[in-house]
Amino acid sequence: MAASPPHPWFPPGTVILAGAGPGDPDLLTVAAERAIRQADVVVHDALVSEEILALIPRDCELVFAGKRGGSPSTSQGDISLTLVNLAREGKRVLRLKGGDPFVFGRGGEEAQHLAREKIPFRVIPGLTAGVAGPAYAGIPITHRGVNANVAFITGHEKAENTASATPGNDTRVDWEGVARSFPVIVLYMAIKSLDPLVRRLIAAGRDPETPVAVIRWATTPRQQTLVTTLERVAADVAALDLQAPAIVVVGGVVPFRQELAWFADETLIPPPSH
Repeated sequence: MAASPPHPWFPPGTVILAGAGPGDPDLLTVAAERAIRQADVVVHDALVSEEILALIPRDCELVFAGKRGGSPSTSQGDISLTLVNLAREGKRVLRLKGGDPFVFGRGGEEAQHLAREKIPFRVIPGLTAGVAGPAYAGIPITHRGVNANVAFITGHEKAENTASATPGNDTRVDWEGVARSFPVIVLYMAIKSLDPLVRRLIAAGRDPETPVAVIRWATTPRQQTLVTTLERVAADVAALDLQAPAIVVVGGVVPFRQELAWFADETLIPPPSH
């Protein structure tokens, strides 16, 4: 009897879109770890931690395809084209993204491009920072008696124009509706737009004293957590010079950190206001 193929789920010429999680390599899924071991080439973004990149075999080709708001970065079109070209060379291509590829990760656009080019692909979900980051900071994003829903929102004010966008769809956020409808809000990529965003939430009726947590470098040894209020968060972030990547949690679940903090992160204390 002929031997079965060694990697039937990752044959040559295939692309896997995989989430690397928020940074801690212990949070990789079994499937993502298997894909890392089997890939011929890994196309990774800027949010894949050094600890996870260290797990990639030395004979595997690495291609950096980082995208960071406000900084020079690889265009989405070029990334998609790279995935197609590598697959057509007969390589096992792993597109490794921080977090989950379908949660503000542009994975859907890359999957669309692969599908249109008839490139076989599969998706391996990853643990998103909007869930794992608060958990490592001792903050449950849902808690009985506090909230029955959560809003996950990107802080980018403008959606990029892409060929894959559905005509007529407006992806701008109704901040007023969010402020009224969601007791807990988890914000991705919001550091640069924090001040106007906070102003909109308060103008829509959100209590300025609403607790807020900012979690930087979530789940890694560098994790830092700031606990403040909606009214002060933008000023505190500026005073501490907090930069991306960071997750922002708004709502009544934040105070649970006082009781539930278990991870040895750095608690940031903002300077006193004048």
